[in-house]
Amino acid sequence: MNNPIVKHLVAIVRIVLGAIFLYAAVLKIPDTAAFAGSIAAFLVLPYFGNYLVAAVLPWLELFCGILLVTGWRARPAAMLIALLNLFFIVALAAAMARGLDVDCGCFGKGKNGPPLLAIGRDLLFLAMAMLVIWQESRRVPE
Repeated sequence: MNNPIVKHLVAIVRIVLGAIFLYAAVLKIPDTAAFAGSIAAFLVLPYFGNYLVAAVLPWLELFCGILLVTGWRARPAAMLIALLNLFFIVALAAAMARGLDVDCGCFGKGKNGPPLLAIGRDLLFLAMAMLVIWQESRRVPE
């Protein structure tokens, strides 16, 4: 089935998901130290690991966002976004289970709402990424 309406709706989802990750990356890149502090609050990584993830993750999000918005290599980008969101969901759930009051830092310091809201948002992003993966796997090479 090659419904053009579905193709266009999935393209919109792909572009919106890419734009969300571009936006998140642009907010984090200038303030690596604040993002490292958000990561440190999860009490999972050693000190150096917090800064390493804070320095690399926003650039990875930016790169994936660009690929999703442009549609070039969208499937691998969506797969990476899906994996990242699975990791984010597990990390947030583990922090909540341990009674930690964390700010995920996804969209800048203090702008993310409670962890349960962030988990819901990440589940939505995961569903969007899965939809893009599904559509891209069905695409006929031109």
